[in-house]
Amino acid sequence: PRRSAVWRRRSIETQNVQAMEQSSLLGGIGRALSNRVYRRYFISHTFSTTGRWLHRMATGWLTWELTESTSWLGIVAFADAFPMVVVSVVAGAIGDRMGYLRVIRVSQLGTGCVATLFAGLTLGGVITIEIVVALTLVFGSLESLSTPIRMSLVHSLVRRDDLSPAIALGSAMFNGARLVGPAIAGGLILWFDIGTVMAIGALTFFQFFVVLLFMRVDESGRDRKISFDVFADIMIGVKYVLGDPGIRFLMILLGVTGLLIRPFMELLPGFADQVFGRGPDGLAILMSSIGFGGLISGLWLAHRGRTRGLTKLVTLSLLISGVTLVLFTLTGFIWLAACFMVSVGFFVLLGGIASQTLIQNSVDSALRGRVMGLFVVLSWGVPAFGALAQGWLASLFAL
Repeated sequence: PRRSAVWRRRSIETQNVQAMEQSSLLGGIGRALSNRVYRRYFISHTFSTTGRWLHRMATGWLTWELTESTSWLGIVAFADAFPMVVVSVVAGAIGDRMGYLRVIRVSQLGTGCVATLFAGLTLGGVITIEIVVALTLVFGSLESLSTPIRMSLVHSLVRRDDLSPAIALGSAMFNGARLVGPAIAGGLILWFDIGTVMAIGALTFFQFFVVLLFMRVDESGRDRKISFDVFADIMIGVKYVLGDPGIRFLMILLGVTGLLIRPFMELLPGFADQVFGRGPDGLAILMSSIGFGGLISGLWLAHRGRTRGLTKLVTLSLLISGVTLVLFTLTGFIWLAACFMVSVGFFVLLGGIASQTLIQNSVDSALRGRVMGLFVVLSWGVPAFGALAQGWLASLFAL
């Protein structure tokens, strides 16, 4: 027995040494994924996010097939993103009151149901552009309900020292899904149909819901009730953001990026067709290029694993992404355009991850959901107005 105990102790020590060596090699990535609960959440969320990009690309191409109108592309994009303006801040306040995990479960179940209905109507051949807009509005509202909550939940899944790499790794996953999702969707649309892509997306949403059902985190201190006081909670969150100089500066930069730079993605189906003369494959090339750039950016920041110097990176990313986007609009060669999209994806995400990391590390934990709700409004809600305006301008100036 004594010899067996010594062997077990040495085995554990060897495993710990190997884990430390692997963590050192992977930097912050290894530290974040060493947490079992976060690792399970991360893997399941990756599949769900890939499904989100499958659904988004299928919806965009369905809109183009039904209308061949950049104005409608802008309207559908607006319906998808506008709920971020209205729902996200309320969702953050609700999450601070009721608990983040409960809100995500409800949202994920609803998202799967809406995606299933979307797929059924498309496969049945009864879908219209009006139905597309209506269902996209509902889908976007459910996504808006969970987006700031998913960001806030990460803080409960890892140690504070591992928060920065966990945030960056989540963003890298998001853009890895953006890289893989459009590529898969483009192939499935060519080989099968749009409805099949939407059905696969729905399955990914349901699997994430099942994983969330069995997940347990400490969310003590919540009153678990919704009341009209939630609106007073929102105002407390707004005042907190306005009163903190560092967070206020980051939010302003996010608003500028959201209004002037991020909306270009919603017009890419029109670019793929009218500018580059390509179909779903062209759209997949452009979207995947953005995802590849974002993936590299997220992995680099996750491996970096520290907050020092992030403010300078946020400011630099805004300048470089704007210049690169202008260069994209001046070329008629899709592979050169794809190179510019890699750069845009890298620097846009660099600014977003760095901003979120800085905010998450400094925000009061009691206000985390509300502040991240405002973060989502500026990052995803404001681009809805930009997409609507740019879609209208593109129709006037023939893209």
